[in-house]
Amino acid sequence: MGRVSTADRETRSGTFPNGMDYLSLGNGTKTLLFIQGGPGSSVPQGMLRRMLRRQFTPLFLAGYSVWIVTRRRGMPPGHRVADMADDYARLIADQFGGRVDIVLAESFGGMIGQYLAARHPESFDHMAMVVTAAELSDWGKDVDSRMAQALADGDTDGAGMVFAEYLLPGRRLKWLRRLIGPVIRRGLLSGAEYPSQDVLTEVRGEVAFNSRDVLPLIRRPVLLICGGSDQFFPRDVAQETAGLIPDCTLIWYEGKGHIRAASSGRIAQDVLAFAGRG
Repeated sequence: MGRVSTADRETRSGTFPNGMDYLSLGNGTKTLLFIQGGPGSSVPQGMLRRMLRRQFTPLFLAGYSVWIVTRRRGMPPGHRVADMADDYARLIADQFGGRVDIVLAESFGGMIGQYLAARHPESFDHMAMVVTAAELSDWGKDVDSRMAQALADGDTDGAGMVFAEYLLPGRRLKWLRRLIGPVIRRGLLSGAEYPSQDVLTEVRGEVAFNSRDVLPLIRRPVLLICGGSDQFFPRDVAQETAGLIPDCTLIWYEGKGHIRAASSGRIAQDVLAFAGRG
């Protein structure tokens, strides 16, 4: 496949030559690359695809096409977050003419975005990171490790239970997680493909991640959107992250945890406002 073209097609999916799967939404002339969270990445299906389409509607109306691109398949076990950032930089060079208008990087994708911003500033015009920071909390490392193992084992029921823990943490709510876990599995995980070794490679990179030495190397302006009640990336770590990036605009979604902040309808408008500053 040569360089991507957004003309004439509103939705299409496939696999780039380097093994990264993609879903393209919209047919605008400007390009936004969305780096999704993890551990594990897949082309969104069903309910998740509909949710993202609604969330991205302001971007479509502003003339953007949105490219959701997974991590490459068959990553070696020692592949680090920095290596994943290099994968996206090569993709942008090979398939998007060397530059995209906006990179929107979420959660684990935001970890990748931090390295992309530091190592490959030529790859984008604007960088927006959502619900991410310099290091994951101990709670986040534990719950994501269990999520990754369930996905690697093909245990979608177990993965649904762990995802429910993202929304309803704590022992007292375990009974409720048992009830909604199957609903989450059917709504968000059905039909998705998570290659087991890649999921485990991602979670190893996530658990070891600490970008504090890298953040001061970022020389481009960055938008950082964080949830005020995010247990994955606590407020003090997010505040420290913003302080380490030389030019960072930090926006708090007060009262929102990780999932609610990541799915907020405000994100697209905040990103567009940031990109419109120049």
